[in-house]
This record gives sequence, C-alpha cells and structure tokens, in this order.
Amino acid sequence: MTHLETAQEIAKAVDQAFADFEKIDNEAWNAKPNPEKWSKKELLGHLVDSASNNLRRLVVGQYEQGTKIVYHQDEWVAYQDYQSAPVEELKTLWLLLNRQYVRVIKNIPEHKLQNVCDTGKGTVALHTLAYFIEDYLVHLNHHLTQILKQ
Repeated sequence: MTHLETAQEIAKAVDQAFADFEKIDNEAWNAKPNPEKWSKKELLGHLVDSASNNLRRLVVGQYEQGTKIVYHQDEWVAYQDYQSAPVEELKTLWLLLNRQYVRVIKNIPEHKLQNVCDTGKGTVALHTLAYFIEDYLVHLNHHLTQILKQ
C-alpha cells in the first residue's frame, strides 16, 4: 500500500470510529477494567498522544535525519489526566489531530519517505517515515477495536 492509500485508510478508520463513538455512553468511557488498565477514555487519550507524536516525527523527519523523538506512553496518559477530561473534547481533539496527520502524509514527497527518526529509549531505534505511516494505521486499528468493543 502506498503512503497515499494508507492516508485514505486512516481517514476512513477515523471517520467511522468517530461516528461509532456515539454508541458509547459516559459510564463506558470512564470504566476502568482494573486500576492498572486504561479506560476507553484513556485509550482515546493514548491515540491523541500517538497522533501528536507521530505528527511530529513526520514533520521533523522531513528536514532532520535521525532526530530523536521518544514517546513514554504511560507517562503521557497519566500526566495529561485523560481520565478527568471531558470525552467530547477528547473526541474532537483526536479527530482534528488525525485529520492533520492525514494532511501531512498526503504532502510528504516520495523521496522523503525513507528519512529516519530515532525512537529508541536509551538506545538507537531508527525507523523511516514510511514505517511510521504504516505502523500508525495498525496501531490505530488495534486501539479502536479495544475502544469499540462492548
């Protein structure tokens, strides 16, 4: 799949999920399976963080080779206190970040897709921009399945 096709798939998944979110009531958004597990709201916050971190990688990665952009997911979710955020705000933030993410993907020149960013925590872990685009769709679908399951 090309990066443009992946962008279309991301857009479709986001639009469908955003519509499906209406079927989730407030109680379900807030329920935590156990104290160590994220609620649906925190999972959505995690997807907000994923979108913003990957957006940064796609932008910076076009003009800086090998820049280090590390993401500590548990800290991001905890420090942003998604559990107490209004779910309508989170849904809107997530939707808009993903629309921007798709817009950025569509504007990446083909020759920049092999540029790399370092995501290693205490080590070097180089990934191409093409990898971030493809992996984002897989990651997005994984967590949307978790959010949308009953």
